[in-house]
Amino acid sequence: MDSFNNFFNSLLQELNIPLEQEIQITQAKQIISKINQYFYTNYDQIGCTFILDEEYEYISEFHKFWEKFHREILNPHIDLMKCERIADVLHDIYLKKGKNAFYELYNTNNLKPAEICKIRYFSASQEFRGTRNFQNYSSVYKSDPSIFDKKNIFENPEDFLKNINITSLSQNDKRVKYAQIAAQILIEKNFEPFDLFSHFGKDVVKIRDFLLSSRGSGFGNKKTDMFIRDMIVLNVWSDPINFDKIDVASDINTIKVALRTGILKTDIPLLSSFLDIFCYQYSLIDEMNALSWRTVWTIWKNKYPTEVIQSPCLIDYFVYRVIGKDFCNEKLCIFECESHQHQFKWHSSRNKTCQICYKKQQKNKANLIKKILPCTDNEGYIVIEKSEFVAGVDSLLIGIKECPFAVVCEPRSPNYRKLNPPKSISILGQTGWNSARTHYTEGGGGLMA
Repeated sequence: MDSFNNFFNSLLQELNIPLEQEIQITQAKQIISKINQYFYTNYDQIGCTFILDEEYEYISEFHKFWEKFHREILNPHIDLMKCERIADVLHDIYLKKGKNAFYELYNTNNLKPAEICKIRYFSASQEFRGTRNFQNYSSVYKSDPSIFDKKNIFENPEDFLKNINITSLSQNDKRVKYAQIAAQILIEKNFEPFDLFSHFGKDVVKIRDFLLSSRGSGFGNKKTDMFIRDMIVLNVWSDPINFDKIDVASDINTIKVALRTGILKTDIPLLSSFLDIFCYQYSLIDEMNALSWRTVWTIWKNKYPTEVIQSPCLIDYFVYRVIGKDFCNEKLCIFECESHQHQFKWHSSRNKTCQICYKKQQKNKANLIKKILPCTDNEGYIVIEKSEFVAGVDSLLIGIKECPFAVVCEPRSPNYRKLNPPKSISILGQTGWNSARTHYTEGGGGLMA
């Protein structure tokens, strides 16, 4: 009971409400039941919310409250001073490394622009975690171009997924639907993906709006922005109109970096997805994240108009892949020798040997204790120097020893917080919010793994 008493006491203290006596198990039962009732159960005539162009019954009274007040509670806001400092860092990288630091150049297997566009169009809507990369898809295409034929995909979407070897990945039901509808769009318009550019007068905003309005095709904000970005970066579409209107493709990595650098701030740390019913928090932070990176780009453009990349979306590769996935990850490993006489830090968790003993020509095993962010430790360079972006072939950042954003994050200062991005629970589906609801007299409910 101690932990529950501590929880309840701390809550009352925060609200300046005195507790006259210690909570007993009888009171704890009632408190927990009421918490569950408010947050996760509904009742007859609770009302409905309008989302995804349909009406859905509220999950609970908290759902109604969260829908109305989530923005005020989180209060996400952009720190202009931090944005300017990040803009200066990006500008410095631009001067030293050129614009290649902001471009992801795929191995396109010498395919023609129209072929690259077709592959990217049908693979973009399939870009879930764990999906294969463009080079894999292009190899499949070269072996049999008919696999990416719109009519074949529309008639046999399951065969398309098998042929590109992604049926073993998650959410296969969605993948089938996305592939078929993406093909249907092209059939109805009687053109190929490459023709989107001329059809909409080279205006990428019109292309974006068209894809986003094509419900069921899998083209959400992130996938659409990435598709358009790639078409420009790979010179598939030349001289685009409104390319500067395309934002950074928001995801957990770009959000993570925005929160940790402080360009995007909230009044309280982000809530668990269990409380974020119908993903109101996730949608809000996603929206504000794109705005924060656009603010960085705008400041950069205004300060250095002749030394800036074409569009905010071109920040994406550097922030997402270099910083978010590589540098801003718990990769610095702390090991202890099996002798328990010393500890050391290493760049790989797969290490099994005590490197200190090894240098003395002694053989001892080592056990991993924990992993931390490289930027938070004086020996973080051990990881950074091994990064493919620092030591790899044609690396972008040769010779650096710490994350370029560390001067803004100040990760070794006492006020630094390793803030995490929001997580999302699928709104619909077998384990989504449709199956979560339950009546307050019935019990149960919730989500399944």
